[in-house]
Amino acid sequence: MTHKFARGFFTGLLTAAGAVAGTIYAFKKTYVDPVEDKAEEIDANRRRAVRKSKGAHQG
Repeated sequence: MTHKFARGFFTGLLTAAGAVAGTIYAFKKTYVDPVEDKAEEIDANRRRAVRKSKGAHQG
């Protein structure tokens, strides 16, 4: 009887841990990564604009 309980307990524990890990991964892919990508895109556009403005005044 105790072996069934222990096996069920650990199975439930692993399932719950997997569900939490999946939720965290989904949150990261949905919210965190797009924000970081947008910040990188803004930085790239800013660097490009600085290069264009300095190149326009070279003579």
